[in-house]
Amino acid sequence: MRDIPTAIGYLRRDVSGFRQDWDETRIRSRAKRLGYDLAKIVVFGPNTDAPLERLINVVRNVDADAVIVPTATHFDGAEIPAPLVNVAEVITVDPEQTYARWLLPPWPTTGQPHM
Repeated sequence: MRDIPTAIGYLRRDVSGFRQDWDETRIRSRAKRLGYDLAKIVVFGPNTDAPLERLINVVRNVDADAVIVPTATHFDGAEIPAPLVNVAEVITVDPEQTYARWLLPPWPTTGQPHM
């Protein structure tokens, strides 16, 4: 078991444009602030085939706990992809949000035993 959780950064070159260096800096900063070891930043272009599948493969190969992305607009449809959340937490820099892969069970109602 690792002492420090691992994350990868992800961005689309065409979405970041001239802000790519700034977006990479923000990813590094968020990883450090949240206590992640940032293994790498994955940068895809608009012509990358099957970007979601490739990103999921990187997550699995690195055994990453999280993917940090500047904004949801770096994903198709500007939505956080459910298949990615199934394998890692997704953290957006702006707005600051975490899409957790694990959901806690609901709290028991009164009269039910706690497990």
